[in-house]
Amino acid sequence: QVQLVESGGGLVQAGGSLRLSCAASGGTFSGFAMGWFRQAPGKEREFVAAIRTTAIIDTKYADSVKGRFTISKNNSKNTIDLQMNAMKPEDTAIYYCAASNRAYNPPTAPSEYYYWGQGTQVTVSS
Repeated sequence: QVQLVESGGGLVQAGGSLRLSCAASGGTFSGFAMGWFRQAPGKEREFVAAIRTTAIIDTKYADSVKGRFTISKNNSKNTIDLQMNAMKPEDTAIYYCAASNRAYNPPTAPSEYYYWGQGTQVTVSS
């Protein structure tokens, strides 16, 4: 069973950057599409970004983060990273890493993801 562990959350000022990482224990990312989601207090969990980890890399982004966030696979560390730049207070949320077996077409719906990490808090101050 794949266990996902996020790291890299914290407090940052508006306009700043953070980098989140997702590591898999008990398995690898092979055969999965990987996604990042976030959930702010009182709101539903929402899609942030996803990546296809097959030989041909493909990525998807929510409109709200497009051009500011970048999802990537770090082969040397075997992590899925989310680089977040030009951050805004509305980016404040708990960020979750997730794995879907729809490896060739990364989904954007949380219900399509089977494995989830415990989440890491990201807070952007104004």
